[in-house]
Amino acid sequence: MGSPYNVGFLGAGRMASALAGGFLRAGLTTPERLFASDVHEAARANFSKTLSGVVTGDNLQVVQASDILILAVKPNQIESLLTEIAPALRPTHLLISIAAGITLARMEAVLPAQTRLVRVMPNTPALVGASASGYALNHAATVQDAALAQQLLGAVGLAFQVKESLIDAVTGLSGSGPAYAYLMIESLSDGGVAAGLPREVATQLAAQTLLGAAKMVLETGQHPGALKDAVTSPGGTTIEGIHELEKGGLRAALINAVRASAEKSNRLGQG
Repeated sequence: MGSPYNVGFLGAGRMASALAGGFLRAGLTTPERLFASDVHEAARANFSKTLSGVVTGDNLQVVQASDILILAVKPNQIESLLTEIAPALRPTHLLISIAAGITLARMEAVLPAQTRLVRVMPNTPALVGASASGYALNHAATVQDAALAQQLLGAVGLAFQVKESLIDAVTGLSGSGPAYAYLMIESLSDGGVAAGLPREVATQLAAQTLLGAAKMVLETGQHPGALKDAVTSPGGTTIEGIHELEKGGLRAALINAVRASAEKSNRLGQG
């Protein structure tokens, strides 16, 4: 397959729209090569309006028109979807699933033998081109499929190929992680308000602070601990705040949150 690709989305919700928008911006597909199906008319209408893609209520039409199929339905719908489309799949199809917790083995059980399959855990910042994704390939997928998955996911942020056994860890960290970050932004904003700042100012300062800190980690390559130490002057204001965070157990709470989310993902995958 050469770029631009015929890309079909089975499910046209927010994550599908985010990924499709990234693919368009990167030149990996064009509106006339972009297809989506969804049972909900509102989702189809939004996909068509925002992306100018071809929409339908018929999954099989999307399968027939596409070379790459993005499985973007809810986890509890994935097996019935695969059962429906399996007879129409061609050996040239590459399937990419973003259904949380659904293992490659569970999908392979209802797919033709040697179906090329990629399991992905993206996250919602794909909506603004800043996702953090992990992906794993099944035994039938090729080196070229891995490169294509990297290219597609890289269009909306960072992506890393991992063993499938680590996808649950990706889910606990970057899949659920935006919610942890939003909670931190909200809490920092509350602290700013408590110290006298207007709410709007406090929220924007808090969000920009986390954004700036993240960029420092990504762009300098320095260890977060070293960057933290560079802000923490002896006897200064920052060490006072860090002391309070340590007393409150922030570090342990975040570690526990990632582990709990990863374990929940694993239980969902076992179904």
